[in-house]
Amino acid sequence: MKDIGYLAQDISILHRQYYKDTGELFKEQDLNPTAACILLTINDSSPINQNQVAKSLVIDKGLATREIKKMQELGYLTKTAGSGKSMMLNLTDAGKKVIPVIQNIRRNWWETRFSETGISPDSPLVGAIEEVVDSIVSESLE
Repeated sequence: MKDIGYLAQDISILHRQYYKDTGELFKEQDLNPTAACILLTINDSSPINQNQVAKSLVIDKGLATREIKKMQELGYLTKTAGSGKSMMLNLTDAGKKVIPVIQNIRRNWWETRFSETGISPDSPLVGAIEEVVDSIVSESLE
């Protein structure tokens, strides 16, 4: 049996391959895979601020800032005053329009990978990975 420690390496390989395979598709929307994840997070977790986005995706705050600025310039999102100094992120109509495109790119990539390997989306592995990710994200949001 393979050492469970290799799981991180395997997940990293999946992550990099997903970015490689989907990069051009996202580029057609003037996005990259990270920006697409940010838009999906805003869509799924609104209202949300920039710091919460960075924490929920476990990405560097600087990267989140740069990507969010680009998406503002593209007209995909706006910022509105939140509590204190925080600014809440909101999808514009253009941002809402691109969400189904992003979701389809992501879904199609995973469906293809699953069908090629015979793994079903309801595999216990999927649930286990989701559970680990949920625990990591909930810790980072505390």
